[in-house]
Amino acid sequence: MLTTIKIQLLILLTLFLIACSSTQQKTTHQSTGQSETGKASYYANKYQSRQTASGELFDQYKNTAAHKKLPFGTMVNVTNINNGRSVVVRINDRGPFVRGRIIDLSRSAFSAIADTRLGVINVRIEILK
Repeated sequence: MLTTIKIQLLILLTLFLIACSSTQQKTTHQSTGQSETGKASYYANKYQSRQTASGELFDQYKNTAAHKKLPFGTMVNVTNINNGRSVVVRINDRGPFVRGRIIDLSRSAFSAIADTRLGVINVRIEILK
């Protein structure tokens, strides 16, 4: 009977260890250096101080952005295709939710590469880290 209990404990321990082990997969959807081209817009002033999907408050004066898939904290170089100007932003929100757009920039980030009166521009984004 003591042997049966030992075998059962050994089986339970083995199952426990198998359940606890993981084959963690990378959560990033793209790798450093990969790029994407498309349209970028910027957040309206009404979002100032509202909570982003990452939990932090939106600040239009910081260089941040929303992307549909990139993990929060990912640093991205955004280049205006028309004038070559670029800005580095940190992903802290989800979006954009308008078809054809690949990134929503904070007002500060957008104004670093284009006149905000344009509203939407063609960009290339490159993942830095």
